[in-house]
Amino acid sequence: MKLTDTEEQLMDLIWEHGHIFMKDIIESYPEPKPAPTTIATLLKRMQNKGFVGYKLMGNSRQYYPLVKKSAYFSKHVNGLINNFFGNSPMQFASFFTTETDLTAKELEDLKKIIDNEIKRKKQ
Repeated sequence: MKLTDTEEQLMDLIWEHGHIFMKDIIESYPEPKPAPTTIATLLKRMQNKGFVGYKLMGNSRQYYPLVKKSAYFSKHVNGLINNFFGNSPMQFASFFTTETDLTAKELEDLKKIIDNEIKRKKQ
């Protein structure tokens, strides 16, 4: 299931903090801050989608993620590869390395990541 852009922004706060109260969520937003009812509505939708849970702590709810950030974005990257690159990670990697503004240093770092992954998979 996909989050809207607004839900993703809120989910980023929850992922960043791990556990967070409504007042802390609101404080984390820049001015103009969203209304508490807006945040409550977003949190309710995200609970219904299975992304957020909460614990009651007195009269307050402490929210926490039910989905790991890496799992959420991995699913969407795989969807992107499937939809735009014919389910070919090679085509995606080729596009990514040639059509983005990666520096030589960033490409070298990427090569190290790939080399380490090759070693890991050969073991």
